[in-house]
Amino acid sequence: MIETGRLVMRSWRDADVVPFQAICSDPDVMATLGPPLDIEATRALIGRVRSQEAEHGHTFWALERREDARLVGWCGIIRGNAGPVDGKAEIGWRLARDCWGTGYATEAARGAIDWAFANLADDDVWAITWQGNVRSQAVMERLGMRRHPDLDFDHPKLAEGDALRPHVTYSIARSAWGTV
Repeated sequence: MIETGRLVMRSWRDADVVPFQAICSDPDVMATLGPPLDIEATRALIGRVRSQEAEHGHTFWALERREDARLVGWCGIIRGNAGPVDGKAEIGWRLARDCWGTGYATEAARGAIDWAFANLADDDVWAITWQGNVRSQAVMERLGMRRHPDLDFDHPKLAEGDALRPHVTYSIARSAWGTV
């Protein structure tokens, strides 16, 4: 479990499926991520991230607000599986629409990067997002991550012609993290 001032990142529970599906079925939330998910797709997604945690000891953890224990999304570190982040420590986040603009993404991501550099041997933490996702890119920049235009890529898991296929790549080095 990772705790920040207002948030907790923790392992997933069966009871998280329904509230996380509410987040993943919101067209605004999914506009930069892909089609909204139904309950079975959400259950499968949580199953995959649980498997990642069992295998690697980290994942995109359930993100809970401390004041009321509400599940507000996810944040954490996975082993990247696409393009230039394949096999690398990749940070990601997804928040409920009503939690945008609260600083939760940046706060949770700081906690996850702190955890990564304290617990993983990786020298860098990486992030990718759709090129039009300016909100996530702003979070990456607030974290001190730098963009690598030479590593922009078409996400191989998205179909040719999918508007969400063009991705940008950011990273922050362990040596730079303490200076942010």
